[in-house]
Amino acid sequence: MAAASSWERVASWYDGWVGQRGSRYHQAIAIPAVLDLLDPRPGSRILDIGAGQGVLAPYIVDRGAGYTGVDASPRLIELARARHAALGRFIVGDARALDALPDVRRATYDAGVFLLSIQDMDPLEPVFQALGRVLRPTGRVVIFMTHPSFRQARHSGWGFDEGRKLIFRRVDAYLSPMAVPMKSIGGGPPTRSYHRPLSSYVNGLASAGFSVDAMRELPDLPDDARPPGRRAETRAEAEIPLFLALRARRG
Repeated sequence: MAAASSWERVASWYDGWVGQRGSRYHQAIAIPAVLDLLDPRPGSRILDIGAGQGVLAPYIVDRGAGYTGVDASPRLIELARARHAALGRFIVGDARALDALPDVRRATYDAGVFLLSIQDMDPLEPVFQALGRVLRPTGRVVIFMTHPSFRQARHSGWGFDEGRKLIFRRVDAYLSPMAVPMKSIGGGPPTRSYHRPLSSYVNGLASAGFSVDAMRELPDLPDDARPPGRRAETRAEAEIPLFLALRARRG
């Protein structure tokens, strides 16, 4: 069964943005940061939670590691299988019940990764607990997400200080968890992004036996690498991070 937070309803739109190898943001920022923190080794087994259409699979396999992708959207998993079937296994399932999925056994994976997917999952704690059950005792997890301190959907944005002639980042809300409606296709129910403060991730990982040992805060693409219409006129976007990457370990 797909989870209620599945992106099934917007799968075609999402695939149009991400494609087979990932968007510009995947290729230039997200995937390099994930690979740096994840450090997949030959013979290791990696579980990609919220795998979508499997854009991470070729990069993991190129490092000699085994790949399994799980996503709540049957359509996105169908696309992953069509493009990357030779690279690993792709399974439709709920991230809160990973060890209940076919061919996903307890204590058999070396690492788990959430590539721009953790903020689409709720509640958080069962997801981390389920991951803990399928990782080996010394397993690790890498999370890559938009930065929860600065990039809250619909509750943050840019402002201009006329007196100081300075562009700044405005944050309207941070500590309160919230579900924010995002993308709707054809008038159907929208997808939701689940905002939580950074402490929710650190404490949630700790409750599942993980401790954070590395973090990266990453800014937007440089002007000359952005899609048309996304150029900055200030260095503010180079100073205030767009993404956050965390690594946590067990044992």
